[in-house]
Amino acid sequence: MLSLPVIAALTAVATLAGFVDAIAGGGGVLTVPALLMAGLPPHLALGTNKGCSTFGTTAAVYTFARGGRLALREAVLGFAGGCAGAVVGARLQLALAPATLRPVVLVLLGAVAVALALQRPQQSLHKAEVARGASAAFAIALVFGAYDGFFGPGTGTFLIVAHVTLLGATLSAATAAAKPVNLGSNVASLVTFGLRHTVVWAVALPMAVGNVLGNALGARLALRRGDRLVRVMVIVVSLALVVKLAIDLVRAR
Repeated sequence: MLSLPVIAALTAVATLAGFVDAIAGGGGVLTVPALLMAGLPPHLALGTNKGCSTFGTTAAVYTFARGGRLALREAVLGFAGGCAGAVVGARLQLALAPATLRPVVLVLLGAVAVALALQRPQQSLHKAEVARGASAAFAIALVFGAYDGFFGPGTGTFLIVAHVTLLGATLSAATAAAKPVNLGSNVASLVTFGLRHTVVWAVALPMAVGNVLGNALGARLALRRGDRLVRVMVIVVSLALVVKLAIDLVRAR
Protein backbone atom coordinates (compact mmCIF):
# COMPACT_ATOMS: atom_id res chain seq x y z
CA MET A 1 0.00 0.00 0.00
CA LEU A 2 1.35 3.42 -0.93
CA SER A 3 1.80 6.07 1.75
CA LEU A 4 -0.55 9.07 2.03
CA PRO A 5 2.07 11.59 0.84
CA VAL A 6 2.70 9.48 -2.28
CA ILE A 7 -1.05 9.19 -2.97
CA ALA A 8 -1.38 12.96 -2.51
CA ALA A 9 1.43 13.52 -5.03
CA LEU A 10 -0.23 11.13 -7.49
CA THR A 11 -3.51 12.99 -7.06
CA ALA A 12 -1.77 16.25 -7.93
CA VAL A 13 -0.31 14.64 -11.06
CA ALA A 14 -3.75 13.28 -11.96
CA THR A 15 -5.22 16.79 -11.67
CA LEU A 16 -2.68 18.20 -14.12
CA ALA A 17 -3.12 15.17 -16.39
CA GLY A 18 -6.89 15.66 -16.44
CA PHE A 19 -6.47 19.32 -17.38
CA VAL A 20 -4.18 18.43 -20.29
CA ASP A 21 -6.28 15.45 -21.38
CA ALA A 22 -9.52 17.45 -21.57
CA ILE A 23 -7.93 19.86 -24.03
CA ALA A 24 -5.61 17.76 -26.15
CA GLY A 25 -5.57 14.15 -24.93
CA GLY A 26 -2.41 12.47 -23.68
CA GLY A 27 -3.05 12.62 -19.94
CA GLY A 28 -1.71 9.10 -19.55
CA VAL A 29 1.78 10.31 -20.45
CA LEU A 30 1.80 11.90 -16.99
CA THR A 31 -0.16 9.47 -14.83
CA VAL A 32 1.24 6.12 -15.99
CA PRO A 33 4.92 7.06 -15.44
CA ALA A 34 3.98 8.60 -12.09
CA LEU A 35 2.29 5.37 -10.98
CA LEU A 36 5.31 3.35 -12.10
CA MET A 37 7.66 5.69 -10.23
CA ALA A 38 5.50 5.25 -7.13
CA GLY A 39 6.32 1.56 -7.23
CA LEU A 40 3.28 -0.07 -8.82
CA PRO A 41 4.00 -2.95 -11.23
CA PRO A 42 3.09 -2.19 -14.88
CA HIS A 43 -0.17 -4.20 -14.88
CA LEU A 44 -1.37 -2.45 -11.71
CA ALA A 45 -0.24 0.95 -12.98
CA LEU A 46 -2.23 0.54 -16.21
CA GLY A 47 -5.33 -0.70 -14.42
CA THR A 48 -5.19 2.00 -11.76
CA ASN A 49 -4.71 4.64 -14.45
CA LYS A 50 -7.93 3.51 -16.16
CA GLY A 51 -9.71 3.58 -12.81
CA CYS A 52 -8.66 7.20 -12.47
CA SER A 53 -9.11 8.44 -16.04
CA THR A 54 -12.58 6.96 -16.57
CA PHE A 55 -14.04 9.29 -13.96
CA GLY A 56 -12.13 12.27 -15.31
CA THR A 57 -13.23 11.69 -18.89
CA THR A 58 -16.83 11.45 -17.68
CA ALA A 59 -16.45 14.93 -16.19
CA ALA A 60 -15.08 16.27 -19.48
CA VAL A 61 -17.96 14.74 -21.46
CA TYR A 62 -20.47 16.32 -19.08
CA THR A 63 -18.78 19.73 -19.29
CA PHE A 64 -18.66 19.74 -23.09
CA ALA A 65 -22.27 18.53 -23.32
CA ARG A 66 -23.43 21.21 -20.92
CA GLY A 67 -21.52 23.79 -22.98
CA GLY A 68 -23.51 22.83 -26.09
CA ARG A 69 -20.64 21.10 -27.93
CA LEU A 70 -22.08 17.58 -27.88
CA ALA A 71 -25.34 16.24 -29.21
CA LEU A 72 -26.81 13.12 -27.61
CA ARG A 73 -26.66 11.11 -30.83
CA GLU A 74 -22.98 11.95 -31.39
CA ALA A 75 -22.09 11.14 -27.82
CA VAL A 76 -23.87 7.77 -27.88
CA LEU A 77 -22.27 6.79 -31.22
CA GLY A 78 -18.84 7.85 -30.02
CA PHE A 79 -19.19 5.97 -26.74
CA ALA A 80 -20.47 2.80 -28.44
CA GLY A 81 -17.75 2.88 -31.09
CA GLY A 82 -15.00 3.49 -28.55
CA CYS A 83 -16.25 0.72 -26.29
CA ALA A 84 -16.62 -1.84 -29.10
CA GLY A 85 -13.28 -0.90 -30.60
CA ALA A 86 -11.47 -1.25 -27.28
CA VAL A 87 -12.82 -4.78 -26.86
CA VAL A 88 -11.55 -5.70 -30.35
CA GLY A 89 -8.20 -4.06 -29.68
CA ALA A 90 -7.77 -5.87 -26.38
CA ARG A 91 -8.36 -9.20 -28.11
CA LEU A 92 -5.86 -8.34 -30.85
CA GLN A 93 -3.32 -7.60 -28.15
CA LEU A 94 -3.36 -11.27 -27.21
CA ALA A 95 -2.23 -12.25 -30.71
CA LEU A 96 0.16 -9.42 -31.58
CA ALA A 97 2.91 -7.50 -29.81
CA PRO A 98 1.78 -3.89 -29.13
CA ALA A 99 5.42 -2.77 -29.02
CA THR A 100 5.62 -3.25 -32.79
CA LEU A 101 3.40 -0.17 -33.17
CA ARG A 102 5.73 2.11 -31.20
CA PRO A 103 7.90 3.30 -34.15
CA VAL A 104 4.84 3.87 -36.35
CA VAL A 105 3.01 5.88 -33.70
CA LEU A 106 6.16 7.90 -32.99
CA VAL A 107 6.37 8.98 -36.64
CA LEU A 108 2.64 9.73 -36.85
CA LEU A 109 2.67 11.88 -33.73
CA GLY A 110 5.64 13.82 -35.05
CA ALA A 111 3.76 14.41 -38.30
CA VAL A 112 0.72 15.59 -36.36
CA ALA A 113 2.80 18.14 -34.44
CA VAL A 114 4.42 19.50 -37.62
CA ALA A 115 1.12 19.66 -39.52
CA LEU A 116 -0.64 21.55 -36.74
CA ALA A 117 2.31 23.92 -36.30
CA LEU A 118 2.13 24.84 -40.00
CA GLN A 119 -1.66 24.96 -40.16
CA ARG A 120 -3.35 28.34 -40.18
CA PRO A 121 -5.76 28.80 -37.26
CA GLN A 122 -9.35 28.20 -38.32
CA GLN A 123 -12.25 30.41 -37.38
CA SER A 124 -14.01 28.94 -34.39
CA LEU A 125 -17.47 27.56 -35.09
CA HIS A 126 -19.94 27.59 -32.22
CA LYS A 127 -21.89 24.46 -33.18
CA ALA A 128 -22.30 21.05 -31.63
CA GLU A 129 -22.10 19.22 -34.98
CA VAL A 130 -18.61 17.89 -35.63
CA ALA A 131 -19.33 15.13 -38.16
CA ARG A 132 -20.66 15.04 -41.70
CA GLY A 133 -22.15 11.61 -41.23
CA ALA A 134 -23.01 9.35 -38.36
CA SER A 135 -21.38 6.35 -40.04
CA ALA A 136 -18.07 8.17 -40.49
CA ALA A 137 -18.05 9.35 -36.87
CA PHE A 138 -18.78 5.82 -35.66
CA ALA A 139 -16.02 4.40 -37.87
CA ILE A 140 -13.49 6.82 -36.38
CA ALA A 141 -14.62 5.88 -32.87
CA LEU A 142 -14.33 2.18 -33.67
CA VAL A 143 -10.85 2.44 -35.20
CA PHE A 144 -9.32 4.58 -32.47
CA GLY A 145 -11.18 2.72 -29.75
CA ALA A 146 -9.47 -0.43 -31.06
CA TYR A 147 -6.15 1.39 -31.09
CA ASP A 148 -6.68 2.45 -27.47
CA GLY A 149 -7.48 -1.10 -26.43
CA PHE A 150 -4.47 -2.47 -28.30
CA PHE A 151 -1.77 0.13 -27.63
CA GLY A 152 -3.10 3.47 -26.35
CA PRO A 153 -0.59 6.37 -26.44
CA GLY A 154 -1.93 9.39 -28.33
CA THR A 155 -5.50 8.11 -28.73
CA GLY A 156 -7.13 11.39 -27.75
CA THR A 157 -4.76 13.39 -29.94
CA PHE A 158 -5.34 11.14 -32.96
CA LEU A 159 -9.11 11.42 -32.45
CA ILE A 160 -8.92 15.20 -32.50
CA VAL A 161 -6.85 15.25 -35.68
CA ALA A 162 -9.14 12.67 -37.35
CA HIS A 163 -12.24 14.76 -36.70
CA VAL A 164 -10.50 17.86 -38.05
CA THR A 165 -9.01 16.32 -41.20
CA LEU A 166 -11.68 13.76 -42.11
CA LEU A 167 -14.88 15.38 -40.90
CA GLY A 168 -14.11 19.08 -41.22
CA ALA A 169 -14.55 19.91 -37.53
CA THR A 170 -12.84 22.82 -35.82
CA LEU A 171 -10.21 21.87 -33.24
CA SER A 172 -12.41 22.84 -30.30
CA ALA A 173 -15.36 20.86 -31.68
CA ALA A 174 -13.08 17.89 -32.40
CA THR A 175 -11.83 17.96 -28.81
CA ALA A 176 -15.40 17.68 -27.54
CA ALA A 177 -16.23 14.88 -30.01
CA ALA A 178 -13.19 12.87 -28.90
CA LYS A 179 -14.31 12.63 -25.28
CA PRO A 180 -17.24 10.17 -25.59
CA VAL A 181 -14.96 7.89 -27.64
CA ASN A 182 -12.30 8.07 -24.94
CA LEU A 183 -14.94 7.37 -22.33
CA GLY A 184 -16.17 4.28 -24.18
CA SER A 185 -12.69 2.82 -24.56
CA ASN A 186 -11.87 3.69 -20.94
CA VAL A 187 -14.99 1.95 -19.63
CA ALA A 188 -14.29 -1.18 -21.67
CA SER A 189 -10.68 -1.21 -20.50
CA LEU A 190 -11.68 -0.56 -16.89
CA VAL A 191 -14.09 -3.52 -16.92
CA THR A 192 -11.30 -5.70 -18.31
CA PHE A 193 -8.78 -4.54 -15.71
CA GLY A 194 -11.37 -4.76 -12.94
CA LEU A 195 -12.21 -8.36 -13.75
CA ARG A 196 -8.51 -9.15 -13.54
CA HIS A 197 -8.24 -7.34 -10.20
CA THR A 198 -5.51 -5.02 -11.46
CA VAL A 199 -7.06 -1.74 -10.26
CA VAL A 200 -5.72 -0.45 -6.93
CA TRP A 201 -8.85 1.45 -5.90
CA ALA A 202 -7.22 2.94 -2.78
CA VAL A 203 -4.98 4.84 -5.20
CA ALA A 204 -7.34 5.17 -8.19
CA LEU A 205 -10.19 6.87 -6.33
CA PRO A 206 -8.16 9.75 -4.81
CA MET A 207 -6.52 10.25 -8.18
CA ALA A 208 -9.96 10.21 -9.79
CA VAL A 209 -11.03 13.17 -7.64
CA GLY A 210 -8.10 15.21 -8.95
CA ASN A 211 -8.62 13.97 -12.49
CA VAL A 212 -12.28 14.98 -12.44
CA LEU A 213 -11.31 18.47 -11.29
CA GLY A 214 -8.59 18.78 -13.93
CA ASN A 215 -10.84 17.54 -16.73
CA ALA A 216 -13.64 19.91 -15.75
CA LEU A 217 -11.28 22.90 -15.66
CA GLY A 218 -9.60 21.92 -18.92
CA ALA A 219 -12.90 21.43 -20.73
CA ARG A 220 -14.18 24.80 -19.55
CA LEU A 221 -10.99 26.51 -20.71
CA ALA A 222 -11.26 24.78 -24.10
CA LEU A 223 -14.83 26.04 -24.42
CA ARG A 224 -13.72 29.61 -23.70
CA ARG A 225 -10.43 29.81 -25.59
CA GLY A 226 -11.37 27.63 -28.56
CA ASP A 227 -9.17 26.44 -31.40
CA ARG A 228 -5.98 28.35 -30.69
CA LEU A 229 -5.55 26.85 -27.23
CA VAL A 230 -6.37 23.33 -28.46
CA ARG A 231 -3.91 23.67 -31.33
CA VAL A 232 -1.02 24.64 -29.05
CA MET A 233 -1.86 21.93 -26.51
CA VAL A 234 -2.12 19.19 -29.16
CA ILE A 235 1.30 20.14 -30.52
CA VAL A 236 2.84 20.09 -27.03
CA VAL A 237 1.21 16.75 -26.13
CA SER A 238 2.23 15.21 -29.47
CA LEU A 239 5.87 16.20 -28.93
CA ALA A 240 5.79 14.93 -25.35
CA LEU A 241 4.45 11.58 -26.55
CA VAL A 242 7.13 11.43 -29.26
CA VAL A 243 9.82 11.90 -26.60
CA LYS A 244 8.28 9.25 -24.34
CA LEU A 245 7.89 6.69 -27.12
CA ALA A 246 11.41 7.36 -28.37
CA ILE A 247 12.80 6.74 -24.87
CA ASP A 248 10.74 3.54 -24.58
CA LEU A 249 12.01 2.40 -27.98
CA VAL A 250 15.65 2.94 -26.99
CA ARG A 251 15.19 1.15 -23.66
CA ALA A 252 13.55 -1.81 -25.36
CA ARG A 253 16.64 -2.48 -27.46
